[in-house]
Amino acid sequence: MFDSRHIKTFHEVVRTGSYSAAARSLGYTQPAISQQMKALERDVGTPLFTRVGRGIRLTEAGEALTRHAGTILDSLLAAQQQISAIARLRTGRVRLCAFPSAGATVIPEAMARLAAEYPGIRVELQEGEPPDSLRRLARGECDITLGFTYPGLHVEVPEDLVEIPLLEDQLTVLLPAGHPLARRRAVHLADLAAERWIAGCPRCRANFLHACAEEGFTPDIAFTTDDNLVVQSLVAAGVGIAMMPALVLSFLCHKKVTGRAVEPHTRRKVSAYVLRDHLRIPATALVLDEIKTVAAARVGC
Repeated sequence: MFDSRHIKTFHEVVRTGSYSAAARSLGYTQPAISQQMKALERDVGTPLFTRVGRGIRLTEAGEALTRHAGTILDSLLAAQQQISAIARLRTGRVRLCAFPSAGATVIPEAMARLAAEYPGIRVELQEGEPPDSLRRLARGECDITLGFTYPGLHVEVPEDLVEIPLLEDQLTVLLPAGHPLARRRAVHLADLAAERWIAGCPRCRANFLHACAEEGFTPDIAFTTDDNLVVQSLVAAGVGIAMMPALVLSFLCHKKVTGRAVEPHTRRKVSAYVLRDHLRIPATALVLDEIKTVAAARVGC
């Protein structure tokens, strides 16, 4: 493996024609130049220069190295410039995986803030829910994951991941606007025991079934879907109601649908997850900061 300093010195010796001229150009002593060239010759395993009178001449190996030295130095300079740009947040790429309701609420605002101040940072958005999204993060397929947990429902977090709590998301019930209970500010879950229900993702459905069991009934689940827009359309059509996180309320698309808080109050915890070592990567840390800022502004909303 070549030392880049030796390649730079070699390139200057060739350009100036002598050790002494290279020493003056680089600000070294002539013995220092000589020592670097001897070290480079040891690395390559063959002489690079021969003495001709009081001057020097390139060997065949030296001529071969000369043809590549400029390219090597240009590549090193380009790498240094690119790394500097990444460190100074002028450029960078972050792969962000989020569950749908976070992807439709927290993420757009955070990305707008990021684009306004750091337009060179590119974010690749992925969609996924825990525990699959956490496993994806542990495998290195993304850099940040937004996930959620419900009280009493354990989710296994790989030990090399760091959890960063963001907010607590109140659960609500989506009702047709003309539903008799839609006039209330909050609805007791037990009062909805006779309703037909639309259930969501497996973990949300597990929490929903647990909450209903706590209130003494088994819900009549008529439909299941992971698509929030499909859930809204089904509720708007009057074919069922649904328990949904409050984040969904900010992008209700149907005037015929309304959301009401559920009693007893249940909240899911929304967190960001990242590999511990990635906290030291400037672009990843920046994206996390923007997400935390947006999430903090939503607390209490």
